[in-house]
Amino acid sequence: MDYQRLTLTSSASQHSAPTPAQTSLYIPYRDGQLHLRQLLPANADFSKPPILMLHGAMSNGRVFYSQSGRGLGCFLAQAGFVVYVLDTAGRGLSLPKIARGFTLGQGEVIREQLPLVQQHILNMHQQLCQELGKLASSQLHWCAHSWGGVLMASALARYPELQQSVRSLLTFGSKRTIRVKSFKKWLMVDVFWNRLAPSLAVGQGYLAADKLRVGMDNESRASLTQSIDWVRGEWLDHDDGFDYGKAAKAANWPVAWFIAGQNDTVLGHPEDVADMISECGFRQVKYTLLSKANGFKHDYGHADMLTHLDAMGDHFPMIRDWYLGFELAVLKD
Repeated sequence: MDYQRLTLTSSASQHSAPTPAQTSLYIPYRDGQLHLRQLLPANADFSKPPILMLHGAMSNGRVFYSQSGRGLGCFLAQAGFVVYVLDTAGRGLSLPKIARGFTLGQGEVIREQLPLVQQHILNMHQQLCQELGKLASSQLHWCAHSWGGVLMASALARYPELQQSVRSLLTFGSKRTIRVKSFKKWLMVDVFWNRLAPSLAVGQGYLAADKLRVGMDNESRASLTQSIDWVRGEWLDHDDGFDYGKAAKAANWPVAWFIAGQNDTVLGHPEDVADMISECGFRQVKYTLLSKANGFKHDYGHADMLTHLDAMGDHFPMIRDWYLGFELAVLKD
């Protein structure tokens, strides 16, 4: 196989199920490599559709997992699913890191990285199943946080072959546009993201979000400016002009689930999440608002819907059961 792997030993879990085995896979990409964290349950079944997770802007894959076994990725692996978490180019453990002169933007994630990783996982599972005398699934489940949901939806809208090989799309706080108005939105988006951040990126060559303590990871100038344009305007590819909005209307979308947080007042406002559902035109989609009024333990925010300690006993089991439902549907067929 054309990848390198580094296996890490996890600490003991506080839960009854064994902590998933965590392995770092490195996929050659351009002049570097993409990092893919593999989370394996005990007695992993590689014939079933695995789950691929994607982070958002100023972030990396650690939003979904931790070495100690916390996070949605680890939770689902403990429940028996094979999970993969991608660090897009320059972020997390992918190399080279974002620095001055780094030119890749969100277009490369959509057109190159997601299709590459999708095919890599399918090929890997096919080979493993052949060795075990099993038939591998031809599909993956896709799961994303924040802007990662926009990138995944864009790739799906653009490529019919991905529409066939993606079983489902699950997103947390994902929105393409920000239409809500508030002082907090004005300060975070209009002032910082749209004005101050581009100026800082010009001086440094990229947005040093980690040093500024405004994000988990850095952002390239290209991704920054492209995401600003998309939030404010039309859904067009900056490199070749591809019309994602037009393609979305004709797409054969997989089953989708959009989750929003009641206390996510700017970056994934529930109304903006609902707008994205309408814009994409999903045919089989459900929407869940994580709020006390809806029976959840908290009014969750943009990040803590994935990172809150109570999430594992609150809405994570619902997500596990949703994925298990796909397996039951296969058995019924």
